[in-house]
Amino acid sequence: MISGSAKVGSTNTKLLNAIPFLFPNHKFSRFENLQLLPIFTEIIDQTSYPEIVLDWRKEVEKADAVIIATPEYIFNLPAIIKNALEWLTASGELVQKKVLPITFMPTAPRGAKAMESLIWSLQGLNAQIVTQLPLYQDEIKFDKNGKFIPNENLEILKEAIQLLIK
Repeated sequence: MISGSAKVGSTNTKLLNAIPFLFPNHKFSRFENLQLLPIFTEIIDQTSYPEIVLDWRKEVEKADAVIIATPEYIFNLPAIIKNALEWLTASGELVQKKVLPITFMPTAPRGAKAMESLIWSLQGLNAQIVTQLPLYQDEIKFDKNGKFIPNENLEILKEAIQLLIK
């Protein structure tokens, strides 16, 4: 699982942290150091790789599927997730890997442009996009323990995740 937010304690990270409670029989892991990835440049990509880049690529490669939850910044993807995806361009860890892109925004209709940008990036990486899921913070709620409070929107999230793990 990958949070596209650089903010500590972001709602996108909170969303991802709650997902394992929905599927206790499945193992989920989250790469937590996207902010430590250097800015992608072709020069670095053609020479030696920093250890953090190798760790990032290894984490994505070993994943059976990937969930990306991201906010929208200035009508686009946050730089942190775009940079992370660029580090996977030449190495190909997302080729034909199942991916569930999620935008998690305060209210509708925000997030549409970030989702569009994320879909384009994932298509460019030849990922297998199982569906796309815009979620809104006024529809998805958490209890004091960080677990989801059940509602119909939560069922949509569960169904989307089922597409990844079946």
